[in-house]
Amino acid sequence: MHGKADASTIPRGFRNTMTHIRSPFVQIYRINALRFSAGIAFCLLAVTSAPPAFPLVSAVLELVGTLAIFVAIAGRGWSLLYIGGRKNSELVTTGPYSISRNPLYFFSLLGIAGIGAQTGSVLSMLILVAVAWLAFDMAMRGEDAYLGSRYGIGFDEYKASVPRLLPKLSLWRECDDLPLRSAQAIGSLRDGAVFLGAWAVVELIRIMQTMGLLPALWSLPV
Repeated sequence: MHGKADASTIPRGFRNTMTHIRSPFVQIYRINALRFSAGIAFCLLAVTSAPPAFPLVSAVLELVGTLAIFVAIAGRGWSLLYIGGRKNSELVTTGPYSISRNPLYFFSLLGIAGIGAQTGSVLSMLILVAVAWLAFDMAMRGEDAYLGSRYGIGFDEYKASVPRLLPKLSLWRECDDLPLRSAQAIGSLRDGAVFLGAWAVVELIRIMQTMGLLPALWSLPV
């Protein structure tokens, strides 16, 4: 989302109370839900063996998954450069926010799909993406309600023209100035560490299963 919303587009009743408005969706609940789900997923993966597959299929799946992880890291870092420090002060509608209202969630789903692909199981990948999508969908609904109440017609017009999640490249608009802050760079590094850490955990589980240190109680069908 780019550019500050015109005060004339905000209902008068909201102008005096804008500083008191809080998003109805409490972000900490979403974060904790994802952490809990990730913990459950890794525990299940630790006792689950990947399905038998042709070497070429496994190699392609792992390569595509690795590419998805790094695209997700770069995409989230890119998005944070635009939204960082401005999320609660203005409606950002340029850069990645000109082609998708939620580029951070889009790249997160891409990264989660990449991590799932590292397990060698399409089913695992789909389950991980589905669980993350449920959490992100809740978050996007809450954020839409909050932004609609805060920015009024300005957000309604933005919502009507820009897709909720999947990017529409033809809508690209750039901003004249992009303020860079050290906090944005730190946030990008932290984001990357999360995805790389999850990738490392999956690889460690696979190695320990190969060495017989972790029991495989069942095997995934696909």
